[in-house]
Amino acid sequence: MENFTAHNPTTIHFGKDVLGQLGLVINRYGKKVLLVYGQGSIKKNGLYNLILKQLNHIDADIYEFGGIKPNPVVEDVDKAASFGRENMVDVILAVGGGSVIDSAKAISIAIPANVPAWDFIERRTVPRSAIPLVSVMTLAATGSEMNPFAVLSNHEAELKLGYGHPLLFPKHSFLDPRLTFSVSANYTAFGMACIIGHGLEAYFGLGEEASLADRFTLSIISETVQFGPALLENLGDYELRAKIMLAAALALNGMTMYGRVSGEWGVRSIGHILSLLYDMPFGASLSIVYPAWLKFQRDKLGPRISLLGKNVFGTDDVDMTINRLEGFFKLLDCPVRIRQMMGNNADSNEIIRVMTRHHVNSNVHQLTHNDYSKIVELMF
Repeated sequence: MENFTAHNPTTIHFGKDVLGQLGLVINRYGKKVLLVYGQGSIKKNGLYNLILKQLNHIDADIYEFGGIKPNPVVEDVDKAASFGRENMVDVILAVGGGSVIDSAKAISIAIPANVPAWDFIERRTVPRSAIPLVSVMTLAATGSEMNPFAVLSNHEAELKLGYGHPLLFPKHSFLDPRLTFSVSANYTAFGMACIIGHGLEAYFGLGEEASLADRFTLSIISETVQFGPALLENLGDYELRAKIMLAAALALNGMTMYGRVSGEWGVRSIGHILSLLYDMPFGASLSIVYPAWLKFQRDKLGPRISLLGKNVFGTDDVDMTINRLEGFFKLLDCPVRIRQMMGNNADSNEIIRVMTRHHVNSNVHQLTHNDYSKIVELMF
């Protein structure tokens, strides 16, 4: 087991009616609130009015910035940061899924620094402070509610990149499973693909003697495999929503990395290329890339794949494990080939070109240009 430092300062409020404490929590940080949200779903499902009620109860000054895209872009972050800076906001309230929370994290460090957010992503500058961030999670998927990471797209640079810093941890995150009831079946499924993808990133990372971290990871994946299909049959089941929401938060909050050196980030990087080029939901990109990547890595990672299969799918056969993972994604109605999402609009040469331009790779399982071609072929 490798040495590690564990740090997670986010306070999680989980369960029914936890939003009743939102106003009191916000009030600890100030009255001038930058409310960040997506493209209108919170107004359709009534959550917006509930949020306003909590903020009005503390006499907050509310500055709204809506319209964050499902694959968030740096331009929106810069606009929101400028808006927040002009109004000297005290606290940011992010209401939505991972895209909204990721954007709010970048906004939180861009406001005091008064620099473009992409300067942080490309490590041209380091954040010194952050506006306090509180989140209300509405989509169980990315785990952004309990970690210090954010991912943004820059279409001009043809890049989608992640950034991590301790200042990006939300101060508080509110997780009421009922807030995910209105999430459609396909986006609920994409969220579960994210959970499994995050688990596999840790599991195939560097430092294989972290047996307890393995047990955490395999349990999170097993929880998703066991209860995910039932949830898709009953989207309004509170207990099932709660199980998946908790699994999403734990899959990327650090615990699956205890005793490891690094996660396996290569699959994520390929998924970022797909979502950048085709505006594909990130979970959908992972359900496409992971089976292909495992097929490509089967000889190199056979024992790890076998252990995964034994604990999650009831088989220690490597090929059967890969097939059952792919079959599970199919059961969720997630795509396992690019053409299922894009028809004939996807171009393998374009994918390889962008992967090559940005040297898509992992610091664990290195990929060559020839490897790109083989993996992309498997994705089609």
